[in-house]
Amino acid sequence: MRKMTGVGIGVTVLCVAGAVNAEEVMHPLKSEDEKVVEIAMYTARGKMPELKSAMAAGLDAGLTVNEIKEVLVQLYAYCGFPRSLNALGTFMTLLNEREAKGIRDNAGKLPGPLPTGRSIEFGTANQTKLCGAPVKGALFEFAPAIDRYLKAHLFGDIFSRDNLDWRTRELATIAALAAMDGVESQLNSHIAIGRHNGVTDVQIDWILEFVKGNSLSHFPRGGENTAYAKYFSGKSYLAKLTKDKHLHVPVSNVTFEPSCRNNWHRHTGGQLLIAVGGVGFYQERGKEARKLLPGDVVEIPPDVDHWHGAAPDQWFSHLAIECNPETNENTWLEPVSDADYLAATSGK
Repeated sequence: MRKMTGVGIGVTVLCVAGAVNAEEVMHPLKSEDEKVVEIAMYTARGKMPELKSAMAAGLDAGLTVNEIKEVLVQLYAYCGFPRSLNALGTFMTLLNEREAKGIRDNAGKLPGPLPTGRSIEFGTANQTKLCGAPVKGALFEFAPAIDRYLKAHLFGDIFSRDNLDWRTRELATIAALAAMDGVESQLNSHIAIGRHNGVTDVQIDWILEFVKGNSLSHFPRGGENTAYAKYFSGKSYLAKLTKDKHLHVPVSNVTFEPSCRNNWHRHTGGQLLIAVGGVGFYQERGKEARKLLPGDVVEIPPDVDHWHGAAPDQWFSHLAIECNPETNENTWLEPVSDADYLAATSGK
């Protein structure tokens, strides 16, 4: 049995052998949906360089131009016009650059006409259907204008646009709200709405953990660490912080998803690790594992077999500093077995 706990809301997913595939737990969304989550997260945080990369990856994964536009337009209702307008401007620049390179992206379909009648009426019907019941409360009696804007504009004018389904809209909304501070009540509400519209608990848990994994520290997370994937159990991400190996000591930020760890390995010149986010572990062969929290420093002597990675239920990020770079060589060894990993990390 494996347990994964969601961020801030106590969502707990129990995966019993034979009931839920482990890979489905860690990556339960199809590629296009993952990119919607990533696009919404970076839009909400206002991180335009990262958003530009995520949107390019989304187009490559099969999202259409109009689907991405629709996500960015909708998000103005959750993170404001400035974030939405900046994101749309970045997207326009990206499309122009791709077109100049001869890349023809699929435009996708435009939204059809809105339902007949007043937006306050079909918006109220949409809101009731989305939530599973009419939405009332003292806050809306206190400020009836906001109730009218929500029903007529958000759930009427926006959610009636049919080139993006409601489940996808909720994926984007949950990701955006999870990336913002001080909106826990709204996040919880949209988690419930997402469930009512086909987003599973496993998918919600993945979104929350993914957003958390991208906010571990002020250092960039970087792209997926595909070049070294064969030396890792699980998915990791790499951001090189220094560029020229001959002028600088190589420093990288390495981020591990929950339970990810690298193989046993050693460095002829040693290595320094500085934990900067989440919870991780470090172990030298023949010694007990050491739990790592932000601020912890690990000095790894030359030619010592070791591994490092994330806790079973936490993302983890550390700076990796290569000592003696001109002569330092890395030797990769065997993977850390599941049994050895669980023994090293349990009870700590």
